[in-house]
Amino acid sequence: MTRSVWKAPYVDKNLFNLLLSPNHKRLVIKTKSRSTTILFSFIGLTFEVYNGKNYNKVYIEEKMIGRKLGEFVFTRKLGKIHVDKKQLIRKSKK
Repeated sequence: MTRSVWKAPYVDKNLFNLLLSPNHKRLVIKTKSRSTTILFSFIGLTFEVYNGKNYNKVYIEEKMIGRKLGEFVFTRKLGKIHVDKKQLIRKSKK
């Protein structure tokens, strides 16, 4: 569900305050806020977004604006069932 037009995009308070500080050009910014909307000021920054187990790096590009940080970090991985199917397909092509 999309956010109402009359509301501003959601950005975590701590993350926003960090970006307003003068030394915000850190190499990597760690965050657990997957629901934060990517803004124009995030372009060129690298975030480490928490997926429930560990932090994954996300480099922000221009085409990501308006989307959420969590969209680029997967919380689940492919199971063994899916791997077996891929191997069967590869063997059948040979």
